[in-house]
Amino acid sequence: MNVVIVESPAKAKTINKYLGKDYKVLASFGHVRDLPAKDGSVKPEEDFAMDWVVDRDSNKRLTEIANAVKGADRLYLATDPDREGEAISWHVLEVLNKKKALKDVEVKRVVFNEITKSAILKAMAEPRDLDDELVHAYLARRALDYLVGFTLSPVLWRKLPGARSAGRVQSVALRLICERENEIEKFVPQEYWTVEAGLKGEAGKSFMARLFAMQGDKLKKYDLKDESTAKTAAALIERTPLTVSSVERKPTRRHPQPPFTTSTLQQEAARKLGFPAQRTMRVAQSLYEGKPIDGEVTGLITYMRTDGVTIAQEALNATRGMIQSRYGDKYLPDSPRIYKTKAKNAQEAHEAIRPTDPMRTPSEVAHTLDADEKKLYELIWRRTIASQMESVVAERTTVTIMNSDKTAELRATGTVIQFDGFLSVYQEGRDDEGDEEETRLPLIKEGEMLALEDVLPKQHFTDAPPRFTEASLVKRMEELGIGRPSTYASILSVLRDRSYVHMERNRFIPDDKGRLVTAFLEKFFTRYVQYDFTANLEEQLDHISAGEIDWKKVLNDFWTDFKPKTEEIIGVRNAVVIDALDEFLEHMMFPDSKDLEAARKCPKCEDGRLGLKTSRYGAFIGCSNYPECGYTRQFGTKGDEGGEGASDEPAVLGADPESGEPISIRTGRFGPYIQVGEAVKGEKPKRASIPKDMDQGDIDLEKALALLSLPREVGTHPEDGKPITSAIGRYGPYVAHDGTYAKLQSSEEVFTVGLNRAVSLVADAKAKKGGGKTVLKELGEHPEDGEAVRVLDGRYGPYVNHKRTNATLPKDTEPESVTLEQALEWLEAKAAKKKPAKKAAAKKKAPAKKK
Repeated sequence: MNVVIVESPAKAKTINKYLGKDYKVLASFGHVRDLPAKDGSVKPEEDFAMDWVVDRDSNKRLTEIANAVKGADRLYLATDPDREGEAISWHVLEVLNKKKALKDVEVKRVVFNEITKSAILKAMAEPRDLDDELVHAYLARRALDYLVGFTLSPVLWRKLPGARSAGRVQSVALRLICERENEIEKFVPQEYWTVEAGLKGEAGKSFMARLFAMQGDKLKKYDLKDESTAKTAAALIERTPLTVSSVERKPTRRHPQPPFTTSTLQQEAARKLGFPAQRTMRVAQSLYEGKPIDGEVTGLITYMRTDGVTIAQEALNATRGMIQSRYGDKYLPDSPRIYKTKAKNAQEAHEAIRPTDPMRTPSEVAHTLDADEKKLYELIWRRTIASQMESVVAERTTVTIMNSDKTAELRATGTVIQFDGFLSVYQEGRDDEGDEEETRLPLIKEGEMLALEDVLPKQHFTDAPPRFTEASLVKRMEELGIGRPSTYASILSVLRDRSYVHMERNRFIPDDKGRLVTAFLEKFFTRYVQYDFTANLEEQLDHISAGEIDWKKVLNDFWTDFKPKTEEIIGVRNAVVIDALDEFLEHMMFPDSKDLEAARKCPKCEDGRLGLKTSRYGAFIGCSNYPECGYTRQFGTKGDEGGEGASDEPAVLGADPESGEPISIRTGRFGPYIQVGEAVKGEKPKRASIPKDMDQGDIDLEKALALLSLPREVGTHPEDGKPITSAIGRYGPYVAHDGTYAKLQSSEEVFTVGLNRAVSLVADAKAKKGGGKTVLKELGEHPEDGEAVRVLDGRYGPYVNHKRTNATLPKDTEPESVTLEQALEWLEAKAAKKKPAKKAAAKKKAPAKKK
């Protein structure tokens, strides 16, 4: 007997079918050991020894694996083909050695890039030993992340109340977002003008041309700085006749993009499908692990964590075959396209993300996929096919036009696509550039006289740099060499979960807490949030993977500088830290102020000086005359936005229909809020915070009453009759049912979410909480109550479910083969077992005899 270890139970079932009865395939369910979240788990003074712990669930699985391995001929470690997969195999091996389960058992490592029968059998025929260098790179990364997090975070907690954590890559990504916000705040729009002319050729067709040069000098962007200069320029164009002085036609070619890597897949899925990075990776994992095709579960895409842009020769041939058969010879280049990655620190050991069988079109697999899977599979399939197609052939035409005295030169440009090439299948999305529409010009000849139809001076203003989307942030991190593709999704998620950033129109906006943390790190830990430093560490980890550098030397070099720096900052008095940040963040606290000292003057007492203050709840702006002057303002708001004590007249929205008390909007140190009446004898009046994703200016009496009335009862759950409520908590909007909480997309949804959606969200949250219950097969309705009977995949394997009754599938029963009749029989047997037997009444004890 041979034992094979993979990561997920779904993968285990599929691979077991491929390998047959001589193999037993077991799942580790991901990582089996971790560093405990406490100080001292990594010990630099003991040559960076690490204390690993196994949680209770993993311990059960490892015991099962150990029992299976005892007496086996071979153990194949078949976890994912990357650094994390190598680490999981190493952890499993370490535990099995401690359990003394490997006596006379040959241990081999196998890797495969796709879950198809041919790929699995090929991998099993080519086993290798565990890659020690990859394991060392994992250990170095894990130790670095731990040492930064557990050394730097306590410094933050002491110096910045309300701060949550810092991380080696997380803090650098946050800095990118905060720096972009600083650029936007400092940006001053600059006015400029352009002049366009509507022209008509001899053939009677109209087109537009733009003023390109005056008096023989090419116009620069800001040469026409105001309306007056624009009108002067427009007058030159009116000196007709206008003559075509030249027509230049140039052929151009546009080449396809390479197939997807992890980061480019995340970027395109964000642009085209609106998927956050985590959602993209979750759906890709499902496609990789496989779907039932022709009676057999088959992986539909290759491994989704990769930097590589190459495609295996067999897949390349199949892709070219698909292009030839579906689109014709003219769409197929003479030779295959070979790509090389441009990303910094890329590891090209793996293939690009592609369909396992390019001949398997999206329409052919649609029946076995859910909505998200269909969209992502089609995106991957189209990108892969397009990457091997012929280039787009276009003709770019530039027409130069002169006025009568040659004092004004106009130009019109247009592009005509002559052969659509790969665009017949795929066009890459864009982040912030303008539309890429092709302008088509009419047929124009040199020397032709043109009629002037209109002259249009146009005013423009320069735009501030755009905030990052998930796609553009991932792209920027990849360009800088920060983090790895497999970590991008979790990094962005952590920033949101820590309330360091929030999303608005799918763009990152730093919250005050995030900006304060970034300022602290930039001021006191400058080196460790520099982009080059972080990228250099990534390079060193890659050198460890290649066996070119000792992993403990990298850790020692880092720790030798980092530890003394943290001890130095811990020794700095908090008042000194706050004063330094007060100066560092002056531009943010008092934007648009030319006289900063005047801006710092307290608007309430007119004697105090405003500055950065901290409390147990976070940072705010307060008066130096506290407690005599109680003026405070939320950190990050402008002075004219008011503050507590800044105005004695809160914005009254109307009267509370129940009490008659006035309902008003006020601003405190933690942001705007709604209040009913005034404080009486020390009792706090009823209040409700205004969520960050609601515009304060849009709050009217009706909306204020709705916020004050929360939590809202959505309805009762159809299964247990218990209420489902919606509310807004410290971590955002949510629905709740019987101790289970599920996030809502926006605060507005708290007031509109219906019962069906709430039930669905709660079910999803419960599934995640319970290890994830995937529906493997819908069997139909129960004959007694019409409720669904399904085969589910739980954390301990497949089972049938009806309402609150679950029954495990008998051993060796395939989920796909289960019928409704079988399920009803198993459920009935399980329900009978549930009925408790009546206990006999306990006999009363005889009273103790007196001695």
